[in-house]
Amino acid sequence: MRVLVAEDLYLLRDGLVRLIEAYGHEVVATATTGPETLDALLRWRPDVSVIDVRMPPTQSDEGLRAALAARREVPGLPVLILSQHVEQLYARELLTDGTAGVGYLLKESVFEADQFVDALERVAAGGTAMGPAVIAKLLSSGTSNRQVEQLTEREQEVLRLMAEGLSNQAIRQRLFLSESAIGKHTTSLFGKLGIVDDDSSNRRVLAVLTYLGLTGN
Repeated sequence: MRVLVAEDLYLLRDGLVRLIEAYGHEVVATATTGPETLDALLRWRPDVSVIDVRMPPTQSDEGLRAALAARREVPGLPVLILSQHVEQLYARELLTDGTAGVGYLLKESVFEADQFVDALERVAAGGTAMGPAVIAKLLSSGTSNRQVEQLTEREQEVLRLMAEGLSNQAIRQRLFLSESAIGKHTTSLFGKLGIVDDDSSNRRVLAVLTYLGLTGN
C-alpha cells in the first residue's frame, strides 16, 4: 500500500512514517504545508493519505481543504484525516462528495497502532473510518432524521458502529450478538433507510451518510 503523510510536526510525521512502514506499507511522500499536500496528492495519487487539518501557512484548515481539492480532481482518492480538531463544514463536504474512501480520526482517540493501521487500510479499501467523537460532533450539528428515527434502538447501535468503520464481525463481538442477528439487523436497517442491494454502490457508506444526515436517501 502506497501512503502519503501530510503533517507539519516533525516528531509526529516521523512517527507516522515509521509506524506505517513497520506494518509493511510504503510511504511514497510526506508534506508539511497545505500547498505541498495538494501537489503531492495529485502527483503521487497514493492508495491512501494521512492528512492533518491545520497546517502552514496559516495553521487553519489547509490540510483538509487540500484533501477536498484533490478529491475533486481525483474522485475517490482515499483520505484519512488525523487531527486534534473537527472542522464540521469541511468534514461534511468531504463525506458528501459522492465517493467512499474517507476517514476522520482525532489524534487523542488513537490508542493503539493496530487501531490506526486498521482504519488506514479500511479507508484505502474504499470504506469509512470515523472516530466516535467526530460522529458525535457531526450529529450534534445535524437535523432530525426521520429515516434513522424509525430504526430500532439495536439497529441504531449497529449503524453507529458501522459509522466507526467496524466490520460485521467486529460489531458482533462488540454487541455480543450472533452472526445471523447482525445480518438480520443490517438487512433491516438498509431496507428502512431505502438503500437497495446494488453491487455498484457501497451500502454501508450510504447508510453511514444517512445516519449522519449527510444525504437525502
